[in-house]
Amino acid sequence: MTAALASRSFDVVVDQVCYTPVQAAIAARAFAGRTRRYVMTSTIEVYDPATAALPAVPPGTPVPEEMVDPATWLVAMDLPWHDNVYLEAHYAEGKRQAEAVFARAGGFEFTSVRSAHVLGGGTQEFTGRLAHYTERITQGEEIAVHAKALPTVFIHYEELADLLLWATMADFTGPLNACSDGPLDVRGLAATIAAQAGREPVYRTVPAGEEASPFSFDRHYAMSNARAKELGFSFSRTTDWLPGAVAETLTTEPSPTA
Repeated sequence: MTAALASRSFDVVVDQVCYTPVQAAIAARAFAGRTRRYVMTSTIEVYDPATAALPAVPPGTPVPEEMVDPATWLVAMDLPWHDNVYLEAHYAEGKRQAEAVFARAGGFEFTSVRSAHVLGGGTQEFTGRLAHYTERITQGEEIAVHAKALPTVFIHYEELADLLLWATMADFTGPLNACSDGPLDVRGLAATIAAQAGREPVYRTVPAGEEASPFSFDRHYAMSNARAKELGFSFSRTTDWLPGAVAETLTTEPSPTA
């Protein structure tokens, strides 16, 4: 990477493709002294209590950034981060450790933007998670949910892009949560889709420990966006843009990944 960059320097770097501490260490060395500021896109999944021993947060209490402190998080470079199967199974830990490497590297100001679940864009929503619901509801198929599904948080892809741009021009450092106002559980999401599809959702409650549909959570880690607001960013409400995102998905071809 250093050879590819040659003598170039940058006002700011936005890293959307860093998933492991090994990748972070390479980037930290390559961009040290070449940029004033480095913004890494991270994820809500760093707070998932199923993937790390994290302090318990009562349901209904938004999770703040200090719950996962990259400055003190353990980094293990010798894990098989090159193995795609391992990486997929340890996505959250890879992001936590990548943040930790950058936070300790020096050489530039660093912030990690911990994004909520991103929706919107129709076919651009490549994960197929929203299409999972629109297709099942319109076709009358079952949606697997937990008996007591807990709320999570979302953000529209354009709002996340706006926040990343804002973050490039700011001077704060450290992690920053990015989510629209208004947590929503899986039944609330399905109700928004059903209102446009004209069909009622069909639910199947899964036994404890069994995998459910995306966005059905049996554990709490919905984020707080208070820090971003204090720093000056204004968020929309999920209910403001979700109907439009649903409409886009309903008018696209079925997703092959759903």
